[in-house]
Amino acid sequence: MAAPLAYSLIATDLDGTLLRGDDTLSDRSLAALARVADAGAQHLVVTGRPAPRVRPLLDDLGCTGLAVCGQGAQVYDAGAERLLWSITLDRELAETALGKIEAEVGQVYAAVDQDGVDGLTLIEPGYLMPHPTLPAVRVDRREELWGEPISKVLLRHPHLSDDELAATARSVVGSLATVTMSGPGTVELQPCGITKATGLALAAEHLGLRPADTIAFGDMPNDIPMFDWAGHGVAMANAHPELKAVADEVTLSNEDDGIAVVLERLLGVTAQYGPLTLSIEP
Repeated sequence: MAAPLAYSLIATDLDGTLLRGDDTLSDRSLAALARVADAGAQHLVVTGRPAPRVRPLLDDLGCTGLAVCGQGAQVYDAGAERLLWSITLDRELAETALGKIEAEVGQVYAAVDQDGVDGLTLIEPGYLMPHPTLPAVRVDRREELWGEPISKVLLRHPHLSDDELAATARSVVGSLATVTMSGPGTVELQPCGITKATGLALAAEHLGLRPADTIAFGDMPNDIPMFDWAGHGVAMANAHPELKAVADEVTLSNEDDGIAVVLERLLGVTAQYGPLTLSIEP
């Protein structure tokens, strides 16, 4: 059995963090996660992706435990293939928030993630998926986005940067929704007060674990609440400056096995991959 870890819960974002740019995991990352399991720690995916877009990856990982999905709006039980907890974004509030944003910045392009383990991602005309490998259904009119319960709205602007769009959205949306930025081309509206920390706290409670037991890895501002909640937050080298500013540690990039580097250090593993690369303090 591997040496015991200082943390019993390993919470990892996916895009830009655990996954490489081609949506794959390296052999080194897979080996590190296997050692984590051997050491008795739990690995918990905490992602902005909705449960239906996470299920295939969890299957590849052989994960039968919990996953936090939809920016914290869903806690998914992979073994039972069901949602233990979910909260939806009121569609009238979402439509109102979208109108307020467009009144400030002009037309934006929108998509929605439907609620449920089989919910679809719907995209209106003009919206480009930031992750072209993820399936989506194009609709003819915006009104069709609101046909079924949704967990969040995704926004893109033809000219504004993600930071500019997110800042404007926060200034006008108020309590209608929570605004997050979770990756390139991914500004989102989710239920008010819901963050990754919400879902992570619920999943940890279910597992009988505490914030002090948790080390969290991420790369974008939507991971800030998770870092605030966890005992130790590790930003990737490719992380947004806002996340690096609040991280306890900065590791290598997702392309350079940054998560594996930290886990190997915690486990004292050096033989297979040679000397460990030191993490960088922010």
